Amino acid sequence: MQKNTFYSRVIAGTMTWGSWGKGFSKSSITELMSHCVDEGITTFDHADIYGGYTTEEDFGNAFKDSNISRESVQFISKCGIQMAAEARKNHVKHYNYDTDYIIWSAEQSLKKLKTEYLDMLLLHRPSPLMKPDAIAEAITKLKDQGKIKSFGVSNFLPSQIALIETVIAIEGNQVEFSLTQNGVMNDGTLDDALANKRMAMSYSPLGSYFRKDDEVSQRIKKAIKPMLEKYEATEDQLLLAWAMKHPSGIFPVVGTATKSRLSAAMDATKIEIEQTDWFILLEAANGQEVA
Repeated sequence: MQKNTFYSRVIAGTMTWGSWGKGFSKSSITELMSHCVDEGITTFDHADIYGGYTTEEDFGNAFKDSNISRESVQFISKCGIQMAAEARKNHVKHYNYDTDYIIWSAEQSLKKLKTEYLDMLLLHRPSPLMKPDAIAEAITKLKDQGKIKSFGVSNFLPSQIALIETVIAIEGNQVEFSLTQNGVMNDGTLDDALANKRMAMSYSPLGSYFRKDDEVSQRIKKAIKPMLEKYEATEDQLLLAWAMKHPSGIFPVVGTATKSRLSAAMDATKIEIEQTDWFILLEAANGQEVA
């Protein structure tokens, strides 16, 4: 497991805090941010595109009004996706990892978040046109200027990481991982994180369990029911604990904007699911026992 004690064990995902979700006011964002910090959730995950390129600024304005010191929290953000929005007159969704664009995008995130540095900048999705040298030039300059502390990627396969690492080291990878979406355990992605001591982050860590009432969810509900009393935990806590048991040391990015669920997520870090129970849930999710 990678030792990333600098970041909180649970990361607060901000995608739904703004216009893509709750549409919180500045005071509500400040209040939620303070609640997170009080609960020990000090790492906040952003992306430039959230809210159609508006949520970073909403968060930054709220952070400016808070009494939270910058040194006590960590900001992660992502760049590279170009989408159609009021702030961007793109006529086709695409990716841009040109040197100048990465630098400009990171500087825009700093301006909006009201901070002098990002703790980690991620390339949001791999592009078939990305050039390792151009990426390395941008990241090296941003690091040398103190504008970013660490560099990572999101949704990258091991081969794509290896391509970029021909010229610059990658310190983290944020991917979709949950009990119901567990493919990254088998395609080398989490093996890569573990082998190379890369910070592994998972978005949508609860998967489709609460979103779909399908055969998969029904099997998991049946399997998880006796564990609720055994571990004195809720379903969402056990799903998070299941993901965090993976040896790669997954940091779940929790997308909820509800205070009680954020608190419950932190309590999930105290749960140690037994090995047999972990495999019972995996079997239920996959619909078959392991080979």
